[in-house]
Amino acid sequence: MTKTRFPALRALAFILLTGLIANVYAADAAPALQFTPPDEKDIPNDKFGDMIRLGRNIFTDTHQYAGAFTGNGLNCVNCHLDRGRLAHSSPLWSAYVSYPAFRKKTGSVSTYEERLQGCFNYSMNGKAPPLGSKELTALVTYSYWLATGAPTGKKLAGGGYPALAKPPLAPDFERGAKVYQANCAICHGANGEGTRSGDRYAFPPLWGNDSYNWGAGMHRINTAASFIKANMPLGQGNTLSDQNAWDVAAFVNSHERPQDPRFIHTVAETKKTLHDEDCSYGKDVNGQVLGSKSVPSGGTTRAHQAQKK
Repeated sequence: MTKTRFPALRALAFILLTGLIANVYAADAAPALQFTPPDEKDIPNDKFGDMIRLGRNIFTDTHQYAGAFTGNGLNCVNCHLDRGRLAHSSPLWSAYVSYPAFRKKTGSVSTYEERLQGCFNYSMNGKAPPLGSKELTALVTYSYWLATGAPTGKKLAGGGYPALAKPPLAPDFERGAKVYQANCAICHGANGEGTRSGDRYAFPPLWGNDSYNWGAGMHRINTAASFIKANMPLGQGNTLSDQNAWDVAAFVNSHERPQDPRFIHTVAETKKTLHDEDCSYGKDVNGQVLGSKSVPSGGTTRAHQAQKK
């Protein structure tokens, strides 16, 4: 009796549940919205505009305008091209409207300010500007202005780095070395040391003590491959094959760099706890366990320190 007592209600519940599932899939499949950030000539000529310009300056010349918080040879613009404006280069206008958000890396919901602080800790191998500091306020203000008119929480075309499908062949160090020498060394140096113009980097180092550390998002091979495919060589994005992008990403990220700031006792424990991801940390590459000879995070040895004198 109980199995057939409320057939109409069961049918209604099934219809509602089916419709809910369909709406979820429809939302996931919805096309990304097109967005164009405002032109820089439209930055207002007032104190708010001054803060926008400061944020832009920090973003493009981080050592000059926020050097107290940097620990390597990179500027924010090295990973977010065209002053944080370029689509498919993790532009600021897309990032700003995507937060607050839960992050697997932190295991918690992060605000946009906290996301920027993480960039200084990891990608810049430095220390986070305090909440409310002039530097962090300026970067948030610049991001807010770039996102003028962008819908909150919606998928925007060109946001982040475009996901790159796994290649036919597993990424290979030796093949990647050949791709690097043919396409990357002219700017980033034969040994990933970057290219200097006077006491500054014209092109950033990709590994070594003055590059991003083992906690940065770019140390993941899949993240680097996506960035490289869409944006490298500079000004020639989408010219490398998918396989070449994966191979050169594996090559670049199979060299030593500063330690993960979250380091836990040993490389093995840090790898097990924090690096269950597509990366080379803790792996034996050419007879060396990566991470075992890393300098401490935070810029203990900084090739750019002369810039601050």
